[in-house]
Amino acid sequence: MQVLLIFDSPFEPPEDFCFEEEFKKPDWKAEKAVREALLELGHEVICLGLYHDILPLVSLIKNNPPDVVFNLTEIFSNNPVLDMNVVALLELIGIPYTGCSSAGMLICKNKALAKELLSFHHIRTPQFAVIKQGKRILLPEKIQFPVLVKPLKEEASYGISLNSLVDHEKDYISRVRYVHDTFHTDALVEEYMVGRELYVSLIGNLQLEVFPCREMVFEGVPQHEPKFATFKAKWDEKYRQKWGIKNRFAHPFSEGVMEQINTICKQAYDLLQITGYGRMDLRLTPDNQIMLIEANPNPYIAPDEDFALSALKRGLSYPELIQKILKLACKKPLSSNF
Repeated sequence: MQVLLIFDSPFEPPEDFCFEEEFKKPDWKAEKAVREALLELGHEVICLGLYHDILPLVSLIKNNPPDVVFNLTEIFSNNPVLDMNVVALLELIGIPYTGCSSAGMLICKNKALAKELLSFHHIRTPQFAVIKQGKRILLPEKIQFPVLVKPLKEEASYGISLNSLVDHEKDYISRVRYVHDTFHTDALVEEYMVGRELYVSLIGNLQLEVFPCREMVFEGVPQHEPKFATFKAKWDEKYRQKWGIKNRFAHPFSEGVMEQINTICKQAYDLLQITGYGRMDLRLTPDNQIMLIEANPNPYIAPDEDFALSALKRGLSYPELIQKILKLACKKPLSSNF
């Protein structure tokens, strides 16, 4: 097939820009790996980086329509919410694309909306509240310290540090103001849950497959210190090495717990209207309560990251995973034609 591979660009690329130099950099490993896998599979690949102008995408599709768009966008015009609009445009044009629909992205991007929907359907998530910009900063009565204060619509733990965990009103007010002023978004406040940090990857549209569970462990963090996935804990390799933070396949659970986790993740995937592929972030408390923290449509799929490693554990090589994602894109119903 002819595949149009679209992804984020930190600049406005000139026409026919090939991105070969960018693909040599570590930050571009997912884009490079997907392109190489597509070529290995025998597909023709056209690369397009998007910055703040959508017209090159429309023009390319109109003048040289691909069979499918492989969507790796996570941000548009420096706004992490607008990537759903890129997907909505593809839906309007009526061209197959990989990953989640704009409806699923809309729900999941608003973490509070996703949590409200999950709670309504009796899927457990920590008590939470949204503190809006410009409003008086109060701690809702139903929430108890300690709490985590996060930007409402950021991803990949952006804006989450050890300072995000607060257990006093003064620090709470200060952190909420920091989120408002720094990220220019509402703040999500949720009770901190002690427990294991788990990541469950799923793939499919109507028929879902759950890959083996991954876990973030904190081997070098003192036993009674809080342990949660900050931005540094996820992405800063020196910090991870210093504190013994590793992602590995989850150690065994008590009888029946993994089955419950799989059932909950499938239910959440369906309720949140995720399509293509996704990842659920969970906490398993010491008494085996399963708490769904966050749902991630279109998670990071570099070969050495959790999603691809879980697929490999299930027996899917990286090119086989990319081909499976492509096939799912071509099976989704199209909303219209260009």
